Amino acid sequence: MSVASASCGQLCGVESSISLPIFQLEARLGAVTVAGGGVSFAGLHLMAAQPSTSAVAHVLPWPVTIDIGSGEIAGDLALPASPAGLVIFAHGSGSSRHSSRNRAVAQSMVRAKLATLVLDLLTEAEERIDAVTAELRFDIPFLAQRVVSAIDWSSRQPRALPIGLFGASTGAAAALMAAADRPAVTRAVVSRGGRPDLAGDALRVVTAPTLLIVGGLDTQVIDLNHDALGRLTCARQLEIVPGATHLFEEPGTLEQVSDLAIAWFHEHF
Repeated sequence: MSVASASCGQLCGVESSISLPIFQLEARLGAVTVAGGGVSFAGLHLMAAQPSTSAVAHVLPWPVTIDIGSGEIAGDLALPASPAGLVIFAHGSGSSRHSSRNRAVAQSMVRAKLATLVLDLLTEAEERIDAVTAELRFDIPFLAQRVVSAIDWSSRQPRALPIGLFGASTGAAAALMAAADRPAVTRAVVSRGGRPDLAGDALRVVTAPTLLIVGGLDTQVIDLNHDALGRLTCARQLEIVPGATHLFEEPGTLEQVSDLAIAWFHEHF
């Protein structure tokens, strides 16, 4: 694992007027000791500064790379103080870790004391190939192994956290296949506008409690999620967000996704 350096603007993805954040993130390779209420994970140590009534908690995502044998995939790790667990994000077809919707959900989770790891499922070289051929974005077993690599990387950290998976679109199928492959460490799965049906026979061996969230106007995907729900044998639930289409672009609908996902992860971590 390596930790890359980047400017605040590169890390945040959003503008911030906060001048006195409660939490400060420091890169300390190999740090395993927690002091003064801080948290160590992935070689990073999060120090809790003195609280201020005029500031709100604001945690910047930190870039990490995960070795997959044939190369590396990139991720952004956000680590609040005293997190309840870690949520690994698997993006949908043709997307990346820069997905604005996944980042918005991840930010809500961090505010709710959940660490997040937002991933690219392809290496840079693979992204260039896929941009031309689209041959990898629908290869669910291939993408699932990338999620498994992220689970294994997270589990190897000195202070490993409970792990949950959040998948969007085809990333939901990859997350479910990964959960079936790593049942001992995957505590919960959430799908946003996902295609869990594409996980195939893996659905029957998923043991992690699974929440499927679909937009109320996304009728075809609702049917596919009902089908997947019937094949799951774990604790499972389907939530329909009224008035939402596939991408949850309607005002307030993505916030409902965040609230549902946060409650699910906190319940099962």
